[in-house]
Amino acid sequence: MAKTIKKKNMSVRYYTKPKDYIYMVLVHILCAVSVICILIPLIYVVAASFSSPKALLSGRVFLVPVDFTLRGYKMLLKHELLVTGFCNSLLYTVVGTVINLVMTVLAAYPLSRKDLAIRNPVMLLFTFTMLFNGGMIPTYILIKNLGMLDTIWALVIPTSISVWNLIITRTYFQSTIPGEVQESASVDGCDDFTFLIKIAIPLAKPILAVNVLLYAVGHWNSYFNEMMYLSTNTKFPLQLVLREILVNMGTAGMTLDVTKQLEMQETKYLLQYSSIIVGSVPVMLLYPFVQKYFVKGIMVGAIKG
Repeated sequence: MAKTIKKKNMSVRYYTKPKDYIYMVLVHILCAVSVICILIPLIYVVAASFSSPKALLSGRVFLVPVDFTLRGYKMLLKHELLVTGFCNSLLYTVVGTVINLVMTVLAAYPLSRKDLAIRNPVMLLFTFTMLFNGGMIPTYILIKNLGMLDTIWALVIPTSISVWNLIITRTYFQSTIPGEVQESASVDGCDDFTFLIKIAIPLAKPILAVNVLLYAVGHWNSYFNEMMYLSTNTKFPLQLVLREILVNMGTAGMTLDVTKQLEMQETKYLLQYSSIIVGSVPVMLLYPFVQKYFVKGIMVGAIKG
């Protein structure tokens, strides 16, 4: 048990039992170890992206760059499709996230209403798709027959709803919007759609921020669907462009002599780390804007339901 004493606007917590103190020490140690385990790989990738290829292959790079160079970033920026891929990824992420958010809210809110008679069977159908799906080849054939191949719609329509996000969003609506509020609004002449727009959505900002982050990160990092459904290289997203750069370097080096092959391998090794930074920075810049809502939305959305 812990006792909190307030002094001059300061809160001091005292633990009344030795077990509580030991528990908190272990928690802090575990958190510190987790932070270290996460930070060390990130710092290493950043340091490796600014190091020379020879330093990377020799294993001299750890947490600081060795023989500082911008060679990897310069080679990436010189590629003619890099800017196009970045713009495509931005487009796919924005359009896909908007569709995801609209579809998730329109599905989660009705399923959170206790007066919806068929909500349990419908929720069962959604949950069923988490365990079973049509398979890769039937899905490809379906998208082809719908005429969506090599278009943005092949990337955003099939993934318009994540069932996991739907569940936590529905749970959030259930736990934060009491039935009495809905009844009072209906007595005042508020229909369901108006209640959703003017009352439910403003109260659901934390869970909406969680959805934006999860969906946006998913779209930004996605490359498998793009690799399957897109055939025009000018429509490739950033992740696929970076993959093509690395693959092309590997195949080009096969026709060179041994010295050139070694140099090409060194450069490819450097480009791998530079590509990670280029592909990850935009998502990392997004997180601080939704971080304050993220923990609250996840916790409230996962408490009950």
